[in-house]
Amino acid sequence: MTMYQHMPRPRRLRLVGVAVTALVLAATGTAAQAMAAQDTARKPQSAKTPPPPVPTLTWSDCQGGFECANADVPLDYREPQGRTITLAVVRKKAADPAKRKGTLFMQPGGPGNSGVDFVRNNYEDLPDALRDSFDVFGYDVRGVGRSSAFTCFDDARYTKAVTDAKGVPGPDAFGAAVREAAEFNQACLDNSGQLLPYVGTEYVARDIDLLRQALGEEQLTYYGRSFGSYIGTVYAAMFPKRVRALSLDGAYDPYKYAYRPYDYDRAQYLALDGAMSRFLDWCAADQVTCGFGDGDPRGAFEKLKSDLDANPVPTANGGQAGGYTLVYRLMFNINEGKVIWPSLGAALKKAQLRDNTSFLLRPPSPASFDFLGPNVVVECVDKDYPKSLRKLQRNVTANAKGAPLLGPAMAYGPPTYDHQHATACVQWPAKKVSRYDGSFRARGSAPILVIGTTGDPDTPYQDAVALSRQLDNASLLTFQAEGHTAFGRSACATDAVVGYLVDLKMPASGTTCADETQPPSTTPKTAPPGTTLGELRNGVSERVERVGDVS
Repeated sequence: MTMYQHMPRPRRLRLVGVAVTALVLAATGTAAQAMAAQDTARKPQSAKTPPPPVPTLTWSDCQGGFECANADVPLDYREPQGRTITLAVVRKKAADPAKRKGTLFMQPGGPGNSGVDFVRNNYEDLPDALRDSFDVFGYDVRGVGRSSAFTCFDDARYTKAVTDAKGVPGPDAFGAAVREAAEFNQACLDNSGQLLPYVGTEYVARDIDLLRQALGEEQLTYYGRSFGSYIGTVYAAMFPKRVRALSLDGAYDPYKYAYRPYDYDRAQYLALDGAMSRFLDWCAADQVTCGFGDGDPRGAFEKLKSDLDANPVPTANGGQAGGYTLVYRLMFNINEGKVIWPSLGAALKKAQLRDNTSFLLRPPSPASFDFLGPNVVVECVDKDYPKSLRKLQRNVTANAKGAPLLGPAMAYGPPTYDHQHATACVQWPAKKVSRYDGSFRARGSAPILVIGTTGDPDTPYQDAVALSRQLDNASLLTFQAEGHTAFGRSACATDAVVGYLVDLKMPASGTTCADETQPPSTTPKTAPPGTTLGELRNGVSERVERVGDVS
């Protein structure tokens, strides 16, 4: 347990809200205009504006051999000498100074996960070659964790939103979802209005470049997983000559994410439901190991959602777990891949028996709200949704219909994780000055390693293929497996990443890894090594980004 696990949740920064501007329901640009915008990266400073000062890092011991510091960076890079925001950073120096090659930036998924916790929680599981060769470095991006975290809904309001949500929404669900998203947006303005325009990924990439300089590195060495892959992509696009090595695992299609968000959302819905469908197919084929469904796991799952909506299960802390809770937990835990399938079967059986010790019946808690709020806000700043409620309704309805297992709860639920952002983002009232709107080609960069998992429920495999083609100098590594990301879950992929980051040895184009751990024959009592989230490994812990036991 790290020192941060003993500490209470960090206080979330409350800033005076700015005036609410009217929502203009008009088109925001054509696809042709978006393509044209990719020709040149936006530069917020004029040629006469002095560059932002490089932060000074004053390191202090923060237990376990880690050093912590704070870095002051511009709040608004259009005014680089103006107000600042403080970022929390952590590092652990290279275990073998004689082998040290520099600093390895590690960026977790999200948006909304703590980079400080990511490094601290995963350091001991990193391969020796990484720990020997690099100072391992992480930080909480602006607006997240210890870096001036903002809030939208408070804990009580978020608890009401997820408690009221349904696993099988009714016919009036769209209107209610739009109204609740508008309330969420207003809460963001009221509680953190002055920070909202400045949390987009362009400014995050600029922060990384200042931190690179503060650490004395000529070029960036970087591992980013899931949303961390998009941050790395934007960095490479803005600063291609400053790239030494970028490993982008569970990669985003950056163009669809930024310019065609409905297309991006649709693929994510289908990937999630596809993973759930393959699990249920396995469950039907191996009822002895799965233990759920009595010969018809699909029918049993649909009935369980409705039963929990009609009669929620009381939880140990006095809350309630309904059908939405079940879907929400499955959305994250299906990311574990085949190794967790027997555990999912056992947890579904417990839920069917109304046993509130099932990890699928844990409603989102205040710890998860600290992740979910930034997750919505950052994507609303980054993405360019058309401002049309009619188009929103068409797409939300199509997503719910096209992904019937988990999609309806996501499509019509409150603003939480990726699938539930459109209702908020279409109505987003704050400015987006920190949104990246340039090219994603990264012309002139060093070779970049892109990694995709064929059955990834969170970042679809085709996104990794698309990114590898959009970047001018990239190689695609494929992991044939279920689950989210590859590093730490595949010895083959892990070795490829280590060889690339340490020695710049790029795997051959078209390399495929096929070494996923298969489902155990019985439900394990503890989570197997290699799982990427911490639900089983850490009991009631919320979304904890892990890279698994890769030593």
